[in-house]
Amino acid sequence: MRDLPPADPVGQALGRPEYRLGPGDLVKLQVFQLPDLDREVRVDNAGRITLPLIGAVDAAGSSISQIESQVASRYRDRYLQNPQVTLSLLQSPNQQVTVGGAVEQTGIYPMGAPYLTLQQAVALAKGVSNVADRRNVIVFRTVNGERVFARFDLVQIQQGKLKDPDIYGGDIVIVDRSGAQLLLRTLIELTPFVGVWRAYR
Repeated sequence: MRDLPPADPVGQALGRPEYRLGPGDLVKLQVFQLPDLDREVRVDNAGRITLPLIGAVDAAGSSISQIESQVASRYRDRYLQNPQVTLSLLQSPNQQVTVGGAVEQTGIYPMGAPYLTLQQAVALAKGVSNVADRRNVIVFRTVNGERVFARFDLVQIQQGKLKDPDIYGGDIVIVDRSGAQLLLRTLIELTPFVGVWRAYR
């Protein structure tokens, strides 16, 4: 049986999933050196955002970078020579995280934000239980169509010795039980994940 991967202090092995906008998301648009065009707008039920000068822009289903390119292109075609557009996700009511294992209240929780930290995600489940192995917390994530996982040491994170990693919508957080890694090992072996433990071999 394979050992679990060593604790990853920053979660770089997981990679960052590409988020696609949906109705209800609140975004902030900024155009460099043109503050009059800066806006905070919400994606409407039709999946669009409405911006100064260029009107409605289809946003639902597109990534942040795709919307930045689309908005920059429309400003360039009509009004500006070389617009530098930045789009930031401020709120995401559709994002959810699953928290399970040795926590007080397992479940699927709305995040209400583009991302949370690992400690915040565990707090949504009312914290770890009294049988939890806080040094053995696994995060599962899908990145570019591949499902990966990484292990984190919640004790060192809480002590400030390691960075508290970001948790994104769709992530699954599992807190292992103290003295028994069988559940997580079985999960990893039976599920077709691309295990990040390969990077440590």
